[in-house]
Amino acid sequence: MSELTTSHPVPLAGLGRWLLVAVPLLLLVAYLVTFDQGAVSQAGNYLHELMHDGRHLLGVPCH
Repeated sequence: MSELTTSHPVPLAGLGRWLLVAVPLLLLVAYLVTFDQGAVSQAGNYLHELMHDGRHLLGVPCH
């Protein structure tokens, strides 16, 4: 039973590498969904409408 109550430290050494990848990726997604308005996502009307619906879902004013 003592194994269930023992705590193990979280290894923070590998966290920096994950943050270097995750933060820019999350910023790019946030830009595409909230501010892009079709400037970058010109892959067709489908992607534009998907991002447009994402703006409405997040409550971001877009028009």
